[in-house]
Amino acid sequence: MPTHLSKTRKHRGHVSAGHGRVGKHRKHPGGRGLAGGQHHHRTNLDKYHPGYFGKVGMRYFHHLKNHDWKPIVNIDKLVALIPEEKREQYVSKSKSDTAPVINLLDHGYAKLLGKGRITIPVVVQARYVSAEAERKIKEAGGVIQLVA
Repeated sequence: MPTHLSKTRKHRGHVSAGHGRVGKHRKHPGGRGLAGGQHHHRTNLDKYHPGYFGKVGMRYFHHLKNHDWKPIVNIDKLVALIPEEKREQYVSKSKSDTAPVINLLDHGYAKLLGKGRITIPVVVQARYVSAEAERKIKEAGGVIQLVA
């Protein structure tokens, strides 16, 4: 941009250069950034940023995440956990004399939930089982075994 078009050229000779006579154009009169949000800028923060300050909820000291480890799997995915070569014999002959044993911990799951349906009897070994899943497994002629 040519110099003759700049704002500062137009302000030459005028004492306050467009920044007022009383307030003066100083560096950071209200503080930098969000400073003063609980003091002199309180109305602005309360009005336009409600909930910016303060705490919410409860802190959990010494939280051991492995205590909460509980990956889930639903009933509709159980058949996929049976090995491919054995799956065909159980699915095709629903009245097979043996039921497949599925240990969920071996597959990385801890809890069985009840979404979906199952038609073949299975023996499920899991740490946790929901009531709905237990009901559906038993209706299909299967068994639930809780393991530690």
